[in-house]
Amino acid sequence: MKNLVKRIYRWHPSPPFFYGWLVLGTASIGALIATSVAQTVFGGVQDLIAGEIGWDRKTIALAATLGTWTSGLTMPFIGKLVDRFGPRWMMLIASLLVGVGTIYFSGSQSLWQFFTGYIIVRSVAGPNLQNLIPRTVAVNFFEKKRNFAMGITSLNRIIGESINIQIITAISAAYSWRVAYRIIGILAIPLSLPIFLLIRHKPEDVGQLPDGATHDHKESPTIKIPEITWPISKIISLPSFWFIMLGEFVAVTSTSMALFQVVPFLTDGGISQNTAAGALTLGNILGGLSVPLWGYITDKFTTKRIAILALSMAILPTILFTKVDISTYGFVLVVVWTAITSLIFVLGSMMLGTVFNRSSFGTVTGITGPTRTAAMGLGPSIGAFTVAWTHSYTPVFIAATIGYFLVISLYYKVRTGNSQI
Repeated sequence: MKNLVKRIYRWHPSPPFFYGWLVLGTASIGALIATSVAQTVFGGVQDLIAGEIGWDRKTIALAATLGTWTSGLTMPFIGKLVDRFGPRWMMLIASLLVGVGTIYFSGSQSLWQFFTGYIIVRSVAGPNLQNLIPRTVAVNFFEKKRNFAMGITSLNRIIGESINIQIITAISAAYSWRVAYRIIGILAIPLSLPIFLLIRHKPEDVGQLPDGATHDHKESPTIKIPEITWPISKIISLPSFWFIMLGEFVAVTSTSMALFQVVPFLTDGGISQNTAAGALTLGNILGGLSVPLWGYITDKFTTKRIAILALSMAILPTILFTKVDISTYGFVLVVVWTAITSLIFVLGSMMLGTVFNRSSFGTVTGITGPTRTAAMGLGPSIGAFTVAWTHSYTPVFIAATIGYFLVISLYYKVRTGNSQI
């Protein structure tokens, strides 16, 4: 019996292609589960929740902020754990917790129930299923195509967000947001099984090498490639580490601040809720499709230069938000802006991947996790309170523009390739 259990646990398919591609595809299931409570989705459906419960937008934004911050606090621990033990059990447990937790907060009857349920679910979903662990696995399986692989993890997230926005909006229109989240929670539980069966830590676990490279000796179940694990003291001693971390904080704060407001920006301008959600969804899809392409380009050229180019492209549409007629051009502008800025949420990880090797990537990402998620959580609240106090969206978009200029100057100072020294 014991041997049977071991064989089942160690079983994995042998596809006619590199196993890393199967891992990335499987990670999309985790992203679909996790993004039901992601900030982009919450920003798109916030009016549906607030309207049914009787809260205002600031309350929903505060829930998003606290949930994101809590997930950031767990990231240093999750980063160390995934480097040491691998992602299989961590992703399985996370997907089950998200399913049960989503069912719980869908039945909330009070503010504290809603906040408690959402914060716990968000803190589990984000690092385990949506960003830290999937990106770490991508780095472990790919070297030459590393940024392209991380781009696919970002595509997984964006497609998951786009699907969830439409599902929740449609079910909420027919029934309520509670029914929508209850259905999503129930579906998450069986979807955890393929994650556990197919996800692996490194290609060596299935007898392969990064990028599907071949080796001269006979394949074995485990192949070890010696790598130096960076101590935390050395990681934080590099100036480039701080430039990336600070740049990512500013970039994510600026983008999440504006992103959480684009649907209210359209609806307050006279566009319907469904149409506004459609603009966000379309922009997300286009952005998701472009991120792997950006990753492919950075693998061929210089990550730092491509990051600066992408940030520069985001500046013009952000400024245009303060000038356009919403009813005429708002839909198109939201689509364009969302498509361009989708890359920003993974740029920091791509930059870190050029500085640190794969055996330390989870640890490094875990260290930067609190600041990244602090930024992700700070943005919606800053945007919501700014709009409430000024009765205008213009300060939000001006602040985001200034932020992008600052990030360009910080990323310019990064020295890549430190792990080779």
